[in-house]
Order: sequence, then C-alpha cells, then structure tokens
Amino acid sequence: MKTNVYKLATLIFISFLVSACSGPKISNYAKEKPTLELSEYFSGTIDAYGIFTDRSGEVVKRFTVLIEAKWSIVDGKKVGVLDESFEYSDGSKQKRIWKLTEVSPGRYIGKADDVIGDAQGESAGNALNWAYTLALPVDGTTYHVQFDDWMYLVTPKVMINKAKMSKFGIYLGEVTLSFYKR
Repeated sequence: MKTNVYKLATLIFISFLVSACSGPKISNYAKEKPTLELSEYFSGTIDAYGIFTDRSGEVVKRFTVLIEAKWSIVDGKKVGVLDESFEYSDGSKQKRIWKLTEVSPGRYIGKADDVIGDAQGESAGNALNWAYTLALPVDGTTYHVQFDDWMYLVTPKVMINKAKMSKFGIYLGEVTLSFYKR
C-alpha cells in the first residue's frame, strides 16, 4: 500500500513539474492581428511606461523608456538598433542599446552590453517571445536573471509587454510595459 502511495505522489510531483515548465507557445498567436513586424513597429520613436512587481505582486519600481529605433540591411539581413533611455521612479537613469538581427523570417537574435550571451526571439501573428539573461544591478551587486519576455501588438501603435524574471528557476517577479509608437 505504501509503495502505491509513493508512486502516486511521485507521479503527481512529476506532473506538477512538467506543467510548471510549460507555457504559451508562439504558434498559439500565428493568426492574431495586427501582425507584428518587428522592423516596422520598432522604427522611429517609441515611448514606454512600465512597472516592476516582486513575487508578491507589489509594485517596487516604476519607469519610463524613450526608444529611438532604426533598421538597415547588413549582409542581406535586417539589423535593428534600439537605443533605450530608462528613467526610474527613484530618479536613476539607465541606457541600453539593443542590436537585433533577423536570422530567418520571424526569428531574431539580440545583443546588448548587459545581456549575457544572445537573446533569442521568435514572432508569430501579433506576438514576440524573447528569452535572455540580463546582468541586473541591485544594491551594488549584479545578478544574472533570466527573462521570459512576451510582447503583444494591440494596435499598430500600442504594444503590451510582460516579462517574467527568474533565477535558478525561482520566480522573482515581473516587468510590465506598455509601448506607444509616435
């Protein structure tokens, strides 16, 4: 009897782990409109407004971002530069410059000084999913934090972004952003 209980508990635990690791798939959004073309949306000036919430859901930081973006063709591939200027509610400022390369239709690689390795992105329909590790400074220490970043184009000018943050698989909190293309 005890053996069956342990087997059942093990199966339930494994099922929980498998379901916890699953999430939305980019293909779920393939038919959604308007279609997100990264080089079209992130072109020109974009304003963004965001919050960081900790694992309890409490807002711990608010911020704005001014993004200047442009694209060109390099070696036959679309390459974009997103120059991001952050201003946080505590008065601090930060700069991040992304270099995005479309490696095949709907697939992107992104690089920035504070991104560890390459960000991997894939788009379908109105959505884009990014996965990357960010070197995040907190109180004088830098942590390497994993981001699962989802962007959804709502209208041709408005996009919503939700990013889950984790370290060693432990959920830390979320970043929520709204983008407005001028």
